[in-house]
Amino acid sequence: MGEGSESILVRLATNSDAAAMADIYNYEVENSTATMDLVTRTVADQRQWIADRSGAFSALVAVTSHDAIVGFAALSPFKERAAYRPTVEDSVYVHRDWARRGIGRQLLSELLTVAANSGFHSVMARIEASGTASQALHAALGFQRIGVEIEVARKFNRWLDIVVMQRLLRER
Repeated sequence: MGEGSESILVRLATNSDAAAMADIYNYEVENSTATMDLVTRTVADQRQWIADRSGAFSALVAVTSHDAIVGFAALSPFKERAAYRPTVEDSVYVHRDWARRGIGRQLLSELLTVAANSGFHSVMARIEASGTASQALHAALGFQRIGVEIEVARKFNRWLDIVVMQRLLRER
């Protein structure tokens, strides 16, 4: 995987993308702190995840000209209570073989456009503190670091801090 300067298309995720998305995600579950999930997803789980992200809570995929899924991103509700509805949380995952090629930036940029067009006011990112590439990506697209949650997660037998970043989509 990962050829030169292949063009990447970002589009809405469909059920036919579920297996490739699950592969990307499950690698992160098993090998990194990019997600705090401890359990991998089946293809059926991934299809349900896609179905849960329709309309305003879109899921996007990055696709090569050879139809390979090399990354995905989504908006999810930030909190359950009604007053939080104008705020969403983003997630962005890029296949390890395709890292550092601008795919994460392309996905997150499109996701911010979707969030703004859907009427959301604020996008939150919660990133494990050692995830400096993800923090840099978010900062490059206008997110500000607003805090750190100390030792709120436990994975791979260690406590993890979570950096909280935010981008307002509309003027106050």
